[in-house]
Amino acid sequence: MLAKLFMKVVASLIILHLSGATKKGTEKQTTSETQKSVQCGTWTKHAEGGIFTSPNYPSKYPPDRECIYIIEAAPRQCIELYFDEKYSIEPSWECKFDHIEVRDGPFGFSPIIGRFCGQQNPPVIKSSGRFLWIKFFADGELESMGFSARYNFTPE
Repeated sequence: MLAKLFMKVVASLIILHLSGATKKGTEKQTTSETQKSVQCGTWTKHAEGGIFTSPNYPSKYPPDRECIYIIEAAPRQCIELYFDEKYSIEPSWECKFDHIEVRDGPFGFSPIIGRFCGQQNPPVIKSSGRFLWIKFFADGELESMGFSARYNFTPE
């Protein structure tokens, strides 16, 4: 069972790496200031919680971007995720275009909690276990401000 869990974690890390900081064909910036805005997505497990944002936040996020954020809590802890009120993602029916997708677990196939877009920030999200998988997706048109999210950990 431990080997199975290990393989799932390794597979997620590979998927995270393959999703990469940029899409294929996108040139990397050369200065450290612009390099920061090109990269997105992370696997994080800071014991005291933290913050992550869409690329360039609070300026407009770039087009054609997919960022995967995986948050890991310590054993027997859950995650609470809060989106800042300064939130704007291209609105669309059923959030088909730009969106944030949140899943209850460490994988892109974990149970979906919700898909969010528009001007109204998502509600507080609480995981059922120690992982949350968050995807930010931006298509090629109509960029907006994006989001800032903070997370902390609570006992199960």
